[in-house]
Amino acid sequence: MGHSRGGSRWMQRHLNDEYVKRAQREGYRSRASYKLLEIQQRDRLLRPGMTVVDLGSAPGGWSQVARKSVGANGRVVALDILEMAPIDGVEFLRGDFTAESVLRRFEALLGDTPVDLVISDIAPNISGVNAVDQPRSMYLCELALDFASEHLRPGGAFVVKVFQGEGFDDYVRALRQAFGKVVTRKPKASRPKSREVYLVARERKL
Repeated sequence: MGHSRGGSRWMQRHLNDEYVKRAQREGYRSRASYKLLEIQQRDRLLRPGMTVVDLGSAPGGWSQVARKSVGANGRVVALDILEMAPIDGVEFLRGDFTAESVLRRFEALLGDTPVDLVISDIAPNISGVNAVDQPRSMYLCELALDFASEHLRPGGAFVVKVFQGEGFDDYVRALRQAFGKVVTRKPKASRPKSREVYLVARERKL
């Protein structure tokens, strides 16, 4: 009984959420689009003609923002283990981006095109137990950083969602070793009670 009441409260909050309403009105697939839009407004990471890789892309809110920003001469390649409905101009690969077979398909698709920006809004399935959720989240962040380090061109950039808690400071240190500039962003579209922040890393080192 309590669980269903909690679920209906969540649904009510969700439906009343200004970003959910905006997404429905403006044709974005998720409220998360506004997090990337706010980061873009501040940091100007996305530019016409860029090649962008969206890790954990479903349902596609970040891919939509990236596609609009890079324009007709840019490329957006999206990867997720979940299915994602097609988006015009977005090349989608379904699979685990750490799997060798998926990486081979990704590299074949990309060819010689250098990657300018990797974006990752990945989060684990939340159990509600912080001692379980935080390590899972940090592990996904580390996998995303490994991917970015492997595929980004020198000077490229990386945006990743991270939950503050155990392992956060070590992760920021690892980013600072790999990139020239690292800043933390907490977009207004990120719920105030959430421990999520976004790390924006620029100038990937050689």
